[in-house]
Amino acid sequence: MGRFGRRKPLGALGGLIIGALLVMAVFAERIGPYSYDETIRGARMKPPGLAYWLGTDNLGRDMWSRIVYGARVSVTVGFATILIGTLVATAVGVSSGYFGGAYDMVVQRVVDAWMSFPFLIIILSVMAVLGPGLLNVILSLSIIIAANSSRVIRGATLATAQNVYVEAARAMGATHARILLRHILPNVAATIIILATIGLGGVILAESALSFLGFGVPPPYPSWGAMLSGSGRTFMFRAPWMAVWPGVAISLAVFGFNMLGDALRDVLDPRLRGS
Repeated sequence: MGRFGRRKPLGALGGLIIGALLVMAVFAERIGPYSYDETIRGARMKPPGLAYWLGTDNLGRDMWSRIVYGARVSVTVGFATILIGTLVATAVGVSSGYFGGAYDMVVQRVVDAWMSFPFLIIILSVMAVLGPGLLNVILSLSIIIAANSSRVIRGATLATAQNVYVEAARAMGATHARILLRHILPNVAATIIILATIGLGGVILAESALSFLGFGVPPPYPSWGAMLSGSGRTFMFRAPWMAVWPGVAISLAVFGFNMLGDALRDVLDPRLRGS
């Protein structure tokens, strides 16, 4: 970590932010002094201070506690979406790039058709059919991640499949499964890791946007986007901290994942190691 921090200080800073986010998500009950929906009598719209570090909202709920619990929503949606979307993208991208032919052509035409629509239209359409909810948010965002990432993974697979050692393995009678597991997947793993890390920031931002539009996690469970669109927007001028802190949390989370993803790309991509 020390060497990585010296070489990529912004990446190390991003890692620290992500680490803090994970700690908040896992230990929310211990870190937050109040429950996310607990109202404090006589403490409506209190400004930040010693008693309430980030102030309180219009219902008298502690903003620090709600930010901490909101991290759990962001982490859950982010990692679940990336896990599902990346697994699907890897299966589709690797198989399409390796086998090629008619299968590759059909898969790529389907991906092209899917990506021709604005991603927000696709997400809102899925959410309109399925309705708001945590699982539906994860499903709709996973579709976008799978379509976008599969194209990049396919390109990495095509480049790897042309290497001499892959041709040698074929000539020696290695099965498709052995070639994929021993030669293709290990060499595209760096691309997959980079895509997943950078994608996490985008997923958190998209989840916040969906919650802002009313398609995210239903209340009273806190989502940073919902906190912005609800009381944060309504009381922006009377109690600006109600909008500022969720916005800061979203910005820091996206910044952290993007910086770590960029640093991992520079470290893992052999074309950039010398730069």
